[in-house]
Amino acid sequence: MNEAIKKEILEAIKKADKIVISRHLRPDGDAIGSSRGLAALLRASFPEKDIRVCGDDSSDYLAFLGPDDPHPSEAHYRESLLIVTDTGNEGRISNQYFSLAPRVIKIDHHIPDQDHFGHLAWVEPERSSCCEMIADFYRSFPNDLKLTREAALLLYTGMVTDSGRFRFPSVSGDTLRLAGMLLDTGLDTESLFARLGLREADSFRYEAYVYEHMKFTPNGVAYLFVDGPMQQRFSLSREDASETISYLSEIKGSLIWLAFIDNGDGSIRVRLRSRFVTVQELATRYHGGGHDRASGATVYSWEEAEQLLAEADELLKNYKENHEGWL
Repeated sequence: MNEAIKKEILEAIKKADKIVISRHLRPDGDAIGSSRGLAALLRASFPEKDIRVCGDDSSDYLAFLGPDDPHPSEAHYRESLLIVTDTGNEGRISNQYFSLAPRVIKIDHHIPDQDHFGHLAWVEPERSSCCEMIADFYRSFPNDLKLTREAALLLYTGMVTDSGRFRFPSVSGDTLRLAGMLLDTGLDTESLFARLGLREADSFRYEAYVYEHMKFTPNGVAYLFVDGPMQQRFSLSREDASETISYLSEIKGSLIWLAFIDNGDGSIRVRLRSRFVTVQELATRYHGGGHDRASGATVYSWEEAEQLLAEADELLKNYKENHEGWL
């Protein structure tokens, strides 16, 4: 079935003179890698086409991958094929003009919810990243598409970041085969991992603060509230604040860890991560979704945040009572 969908997507791309590619809000490595990686792949394959990557926000952390293109006119959108990558639902699309396009294609690896969008959707929740899907798209049509080192770098970056450096359960043998295909273009992985891993000294001070102030629910959910004053004290960027979740990931007995991040506009971003336990359904109850063990949500008061935390604690309690062998 997926081969037929991929073929239909390729035919739609071939017929389009203008293509606009977008992704989800608050983009991560997979969102930027898949949108720009697909654009680089298509520009090399179809140099006569007008191909643009247009989003409404960006990432300072991943600025080394290059900027988006400026939004074209509304008339341009009305004449374009619009492709949205790495985005589970319409409300998360980072493009205020996407609905103007006469045809929208969705390429995504999140668990589908009831908010379907797109005239054509290729969704594989079992994939570790959307970039893995784009790499597979190239592999399916090597005679029609041209893989450049630029495209390979963008796609490999998304695969690396969204798979936890190839450690998450969603990583398969095919993930590594596709990563190897990208590496064969001659990628400079030393420079890439330096850009992804090197940190300012202040971030280590913040990490120490996190370990001193993290809290636990009665059943072992690790969590931290990253409020406005904390963000100001440590001069945290949006990416820095979001990275808080990774500091809580290796605490023995804490199979669920949460970071609540004040957005400064009345909303609070919630990052949910887990080991063994599925948190995706919990996230969907709070204006979010994602993957079984890596999801995002949004709450609109600290009281609602406490309610979500209580549900996470109950979820972990039930898991521990009904399962053996958890660490």
